[in-house]
Amino acid sequence: MPGKKAFEQQIANLDSLRQADASEQVRGLQKALANRNNFIVGKAADLVREFKLTQLTDALTASFERFVQNPEKTDPQCWAKNAIARTLAAFEYQEADFFLRGMRHIQMEPVWGGKSDTAGTLRATCALALVQCRSLAETDLLAHLIDLVADKDKAVRLEIMRAIEQVGSPAASLLLRLRAVLGSDEPEVLGACYGGILRLEGVRAIPWVAGFLATADDTAGEAALALAATHSPEAFNALRERFGEAREPWWHSVLLSAIALTRLEAAMEFLLDVVRTEPLDAEAAIEAILRAGPSDQMVSALESLVRDNPRLATAFAAHRTSG
Repeated sequence: MPGKKAFEQQIANLDSLRQADASEQVRGLQKALANRNNFIVGKAADLVREFKLTQLTDALTASFERFVQNPEKTDPQCWAKNAIARTLAAFEYQEADFFLRGMRHIQMEPVWGGKSDTAGTLRATCALALVQCRSLAETDLLAHLIDLVADKDKAVRLEIMRAIEQVGSPAASLLLRLRAVLGSDEPEVLGACYGGILRLEGVRAIPWVAGFLATADDTAGEAALALAATHSPEAFNALRERFGEAREPWWHSVLLSAIALTRLEAAMEFLLDVVRTEPLDAEAAIEAILRAGPSDQMVSALESLVRDNPRLATAFAAHRTSG
């Protein structure tokens, strides 16, 4: 491990490569990738990506191999391995075995009261990169991704849903449907399933995703946002129908926000009508409109509507300022 001054000099040397010619960059980064310090190697790998030096691919993989040996001591927090994986993913590296190794890596490091796995980011990065490996048959690819569907790290599970979506096939969509139906996960993970299904299947999947609105909880909120992101009349109709059946004020607010995020003219007119006729939901509707990036014309219409109501005028002013 270098002393503080030596370490700072190595960092400065790496930073100076931004002003160097290509040949000097290659030499300097190749040397840095062989360094024992994981932070130095991580920074070097990031610069390799920044400079697009694909000729250093072998040096990157060799460095990765060093840091999977006794990793808790050689690469705490996975700084080097994460940067190397990001760079090779950006280079569309085609060796599936490399990314499979990263996907399977678990690194338990001491924390207060026990140990914690620090390799979640590495597994997620490698899973997404595996999708671009053209040597893998689709069934094999999906089988590898399924292995991480139950990963203990929520961020990994979330990226696995996105990776499955990127496969882009009917089989991928069916897997996302299955995961959504099984439930029992963080709302964000299930939300990635809903959004992926809608992007893969289009508006025909709206009635199916709308079925998840019935629970009126955080997971239903993710379904509402996924529907809103389609910016379709069908999604607006599904959200409006659920709003008419909703009872809880919190759920009203979520649905109004989702309706606003469809950014449809009919949706905005609906929200204006809520402000006009539904006193209990008027403030939530005002907030939903103003947080959705409305047109100047819509803002003016809303301002005119609330001008003579002190309570609503105050809400308008507050949300317009915060927005």
